[in-house]
Amino acid sequence: MSESTIRIMLVDDQELIRTGFKLVLLAEPGMEVVAEASDGIDALAVLDRLAAEGSGCDIVLMDVRMPGMNGIEATTRIVARHPATRVIVLTTFDLDEYAAGAIQAGASGFLLKDARPSELVDAIHRVAAGDATMAPSVTRRLMEQLRNAGGEPVGFAGIAQAGSGEPDPALEVLTERETEVLKLIAEGRNNAEISGELFLSESTVKTHVGRVLAKLQLRDRVHAVIFAKQHGL
Repeated sequence: MSESTIRIMLVDDQELIRTGFKLVLLAEPGMEVVAEASDGIDALAVLDRLAAEGSGCDIVLMDVRMPGMNGIEATTRIVARHPATRVIVLTTFDLDEYAAGAIQAGASGFLLKDARPSELVDAIHRVAAGDATMAPSVTRRLMEQLRNAGGEPVGFAGIAQAGSGEPDPALEVLTERETEVLKLIAEGRNNAEISGELFLSESTVKTHVGRVLAKLQLRDRVHAVIFAKQHGL
């Protein structure tokens, strides 16, 4: 197996859905489905076993509504116990509270199950590379809500707070340039757009983004957006 192969685990209580995703992913070079689970408890047990064997798993595709332990709770525990494993939450339901729950739990992505195969594959590649991904419809609503300085976004109580206008000590670890990059991330800009805005090369922007995430101990760009709103940016 190539070192660049993305190792994937499928978690869904419906075997037919797992089979469908597996068929899509098996057709993709550089991706391998290494495990399946029917609920959150089973998923944690399988990940523990893989970790003990020294093989591990890069990406978990996680359903939300499952008997026993649901996908949000399972994501919280996976992020805590297996920080190198990233979770993409998949659901049939386009609801803000699911997206909010997934983000709060530490998921790196949120997609609807009716996403096109190409969208799923692209999301896996992006998350495996350290980025984040969300269903376009959810992203639009999230950005609109986070830009509403007059109140908390619906379904995101406890995450976002209006800025006080005072300098935030949490931002003191960032350089002036890194703060500029964080603000542009919070506006939903990608690396190419930030590059054009700040007249920097994309490789330099990527370096700044990595430093921002590392210094603030954020998992990905989605959490950077929330952090920026929470701290008045």
